[in-house]
Amino acid sequence: MDDVKTLISLDEETTDDDEPVVPKVAVKSSPPPTAVVDILIDDIPTPSTGVGVGNNNSGTLMPDKDDDDLPALLDHTPSYSGNSAVNGNLPPNDRDNAESEPIFRVRSRTAAASTPNYESLDYEVCENKLFQDEQKKRLTERFSLRKDIIRWIIFIQIGIITALIACSIDIIIEELSELKYMFLMTSVEKNVPQTDFTGGDLVVPFLYWILLSVVPVAFGAAMVTYIEPITAGSGIPQVKSYLNGVKIPRIVRIKTLAVKAIGVITSVVGGLAGGKEGPMIHAGAVVAAGISQGKSTTFVKDFRVFKAFRDDHEKRDFVLGGGAAGVSAAFGAPIGGMLFSLEEAASFWNQNLIWRTLVASIISVFTLNLVLSTYHGLNDFTFTGLFNLGKFDQPLKFDYFELPIFMLLGITGGLLGAAWNSLNTKINGFRKRYIPWKIGKVCEAVVVAMFGVTLACTMIYFINDCRPLGNDPTIHPVQLFCEDNEYNAVAALWFQTPEATVRSLFHDPPGSHKILTLTMFTIVYYVLSCATFGLNVSLGVFIPTALVGAAWGRLFAMVTYYLFPETEFLHPGKYALIGAAANLGGVLRMTISLSVILMETTGVETSFFFPLIIALISAKWVGDYFNEGIYDTQIEVNHVPILPWEPLPQYKGLKAREILSSPVVCIKLRDSAHYIYNVLKKCDHNGFPVVDDVQGVHRSQGRVCGIVLRSQLIVILLKSLYVENCRFWLPDTSIQTFRDVYPRYPSIESVRKLDDKIRYTVDLAMFMNPSPVRVNAHDSVPRIFQVFRALGLRHMLVINNENRIAGIITRRDFIYK
Repeated sequence: MDDVKTLISLDEETTDDDEPVVPKVAVKSSPPPTAVVDILIDDIPTPSTGVGVGNNNSGTLMPDKDDDDLPALLDHTPSYSGNSAVNGNLPPNDRDNAESEPIFRVRSRTAAASTPNYESLDYEVCENKLFQDEQKKRLTERFSLRKDIIRWIIFIQIGIITALIACSIDIIIEELSELKYMFLMTSVEKNVPQTDFTGGDLVVPFLYWILLSVVPVAFGAAMVTYIEPITAGSGIPQVKSYLNGVKIPRIVRIKTLAVKAIGVITSVVGGLAGGKEGPMIHAGAVVAAGISQGKSTTFVKDFRVFKAFRDDHEKRDFVLGGGAAGVSAAFGAPIGGMLFSLEEAASFWNQNLIWRTLVASIISVFTLNLVLSTYHGLNDFTFTGLFNLGKFDQPLKFDYFELPIFMLLGITGGLLGAAWNSLNTKINGFRKRYIPWKIGKVCEAVVVAMFGVTLACTMIYFINDCRPLGNDPTIHPVQLFCEDNEYNAVAALWFQTPEATVRSLFHDPPGSHKILTLTMFTIVYYVLSCATFGLNVSLGVFIPTALVGAAWGRLFAMVTYYLFPETEFLHPGKYALIGAAANLGGVLRMTISLSVILMETTGVETSFFFPLIIALISAKWVGDYFNEGIYDTQIEVNHVPILPWEPLPQYKGLKAREILSSPVVCIKLRDSAHYIYNVLKKCDHNGFPVVDDVQGVHRSQGRVCGIVLRSQLIVILLKSLYVENCRFWLPDTSIQTFRDVYPRYPSIESVRKLDDKIRYTVDLAMFMNPSPVRVNAHDSVPRIFQVFRALGLRHMLVINNENRIAGIITRRDFIYK
C-alpha cells in the first residue's frame, strides 16, 4: 500500500513464507565462509535484542522495556562485504546463500495512528512498452478518432440513463407522498373538529403519521446499514474524494446504486429533513463508472466493449461527467451542473472534458424534461428538473440601496451556516462514539423521524394560523381547527415534501403566514435538519438548507414590512430566494455554481445574478472565518487524505528530503519470481521502483529505471509471465492482459506458492513504467506538491544526483507529516 505508515524494506528472499516480519539489528560478527552475509549497522547507541514490529499499519517501533530511550531507525548505512556483487550478479556458488534470508529495515512514519488506510487511485497513465506498442498500432487503424467518438457516445448514454433513474425516483416519491398525505388529510378530517377543540382527537392522525414515517425510514436505514453503508448521506464527499484520487471502497458499484435509490425514496417519503437532489450526484457517478467499463463485476458479465477505457484515468473523467449529469437532472440546470462538478467535485479537468461534461448535462436535462413532462401531461415540456421551484410571476427587480441588505443577509447566512456545520459535526462525533452498533443506527433514524413528526404536530396544535382558501399553497389544504373556507397554514408547511415547501415560500402571496409560524418553523427545521444529516440514511443537505434559508429570508421581509409598512420593495419571494442562497452559501461554501443553479431553477433574470452573488460571497467569506464547508468538514472528520489546491502552510520552505519515506522496497529490472512473491506477501505497498546497477543485494541503493505497480506484479505471477517460458506467452500478451482484470485486481493470496518456479526470473522491461515522475532530494516541497497534484500521481520517486533512489513520496507525505 502506498500510504501505509510503516515502510519495510526487503533486500533478500526468504525460504519460509510464513516467517514473521522481524527487523534485524546489526551485530558485528564474522560471516560464515560459505555465505555472503550483509551486515547493517544502524545508528543505535546500544545494541538491542528485542525490537519487534506490530502490524504493518502501526507506524511505531516497540522497543524492550529497558530500551525506552531507543531512537527511531531513521538512518541506515550499509556496510558492504568483500564479496558484494556488482549489478546484482553474484557468483554462482554464492547466489542462493546470499538470498537465503531477508533483512528488514523499519522506519517510523509520523502519520496519525488513527488514520484509516485509504489507498490512492492510479490516475497516472502507465506508459510502458505494452502501452506504447498499442498506441503505435492504433495510429495505423485510425483508432484515435474512433475512440473519441466512442467517448462521446458514452457521455450521451450517461446523461440519458442518469435522467431515467432520476425520473423513476421522482415519480415513485411523488406517488407515495401523495398517498401518504391524502391519507393523513382524510384522517384529520375524520378525527379532528374543524372549528373547535371538542368532539375530536388529534392522537389518531398523529399515530398514523408516526407509523407512515417510521416504517419507510426504518426500512431505508436498515438497507443502508446492513447492505451498503457507503450509501449513507448524500455521497458528494465520497465522490469528491474519489475524483481527488482516493480509492473509496464500493463507491461505484451497482448494488450501491440500488441501495442509494431505495434509500432516498424511503427517506423522503418518511418525511426526514432531507432531499433527493444530493444523492443524484452519487447515482450519476455510479452510472458513469458502470457504463464506461463495458462490464459488470457484480454480475460477472463482460460485454467486451469499451475495453480501452478500463483504467482509473479514463474512469475518473466519466465519473465527473456522471456527477454533472446527476446535478443537472436534480435541478434542471445543465450549466449549473457542470459548474457544480468543476467547483465542488473535480480536481482535474481540461477543455475537452468541460465540453463533454456540458453535453452530458444537457442530454440529462432534456431526457428528464421529456419524460416528466409526458408523465404530468404537459405539452410544452416545461418540467425542467426534480427540484422544480417554479417561475416567478413578475420579474424580480431590486434597487441599489438594497445591496447592503443583501450583504447583511449573506453575513447572517454565513453565521448560521458556520453554526450549523459546527453543531452537525459535534452531533456526528457523538454518533460515531456512542452509537457504534448497527441496530442502534437504525433505531436512531427511527427516533429522529418520530421526533420530527412530534415537533410538526406540536406546531400544528398550538399555533393558530388560518388563512383563506384562495391563498392555499398545497394541493390538498387541511381545514384543521379553522373555519369554513379556511385552511391551516402551519399544516400546509408540513403536509408536503420539502421541495414543495420551498416552492411555496418562494411563490406564496404576501400574508400567507404569520410571523410566529415562520419563526417557529425556521427554528424547528434548523435543528431537525442538523440532527438528520449524518444519519445512516440516503439523504442530501441541499433541500433542508435551502428550506431553512427561504423561511428566515421570507421572515425577514415580513418583520421589516411589519416595522415599516410604507416600504414597497419588500417582495417576500425575492427575500426568500436571497435567504436560501445565503444559507446555502453558509453551509456548502459554493458561489458560482449555486448562483447559476438558483437562476436556472427559478428562471430569474440575469440582472438578479448580482444580488445572488453578493449574498453567496458574503456568506462564504463569513463562514470560512469559522470553519469549512460541510462536505470538506465531513472529509476531514473521516481522515480522507485528499490533496488541497495549495500545500499546507507548514510545508513552506521544506525540501523533498525532509518529507520523503525511506528506505524504499525496490525490485531489480531482472529479478527472481520468488523474491517478488515474498515482497508482495510481506508488505502492502502498491508501487515499487525498478532499479539496476545494484551493489550486491542492496536493491534500495540501485539506479532508477522505472516503477511497477503491485497489481501488475500479481498479474505477472498469476499468468506466469517469466523469462524462461516467454515463447508461450509473449505473442499473446498486450496491455489488454492487465485491463481485463481491472478494477478488482486479484490479491497475492490468489497466487499459489512458487514451489516449482523458485528459480524463475521476471523481466520487468516491458511491464514497468519507464518514465516515472522523479524529483531531486533538494527540490522544494511546494513545487513538487504542484507537480504531484496536477498530474494526479500516486507515487513520486526522489533521487539523488546519480539517479539512485533516495526515497518515495505519496499523498500522505503532504498531509500527515
